[in-house]
Amino acid sequence: MVASDATPSLDLVFDLLSNRRRRYALYYLYEQPDGVATTGDLTDHVAELEMRTLEAEGDTESISEPEIEAESTPDSTVESGSESESASTASGDRRRQIRTELQHVHLPKLEDAGVLEHDPRSETVRYWTQPSLEEWLEHAYHKEL
Repeated sequence: MVASDATPSLDLVFDLLSNRRRRYALYYLYEQPDGVATTGDLTDHVAELEMRTLEAEGDTESISEPEIEAESTPDSTVESGSESESASTASGDRRRQIRTELQHVHLPKLEDAGVLEHDPRSETVRYWTQPSLEEWLEHAYHKEL
């Protein structure tokens, strides 16, 4: 899909910015000099901001929840290792969940809105400049982070 010349409506802008993970992905893409990122880079950035936000909000249950699930799986038995392994597994599970959600929900929604182009084969994302979206994105960034 090619970037749309039409300015997105205010309703569309607010709909796109209504999801935290979508905002975090847009923050990262907006900061890139060429507007291009890999799906892996986006995933890492979203995961990092999400973890920081949860820690700042004191939401340790959301942070710990995947660790509890990871500890109860057969792959992470007491014999197989330490707490750092289960934390690593939890972190990997969280990143996989974020990546899947980005690829199947958020990037397609942003692509349909003409905000970016996502190439699943090369795992790259190209952001198309949208001044009306960026105005609200900057406000959200300063309020949120």
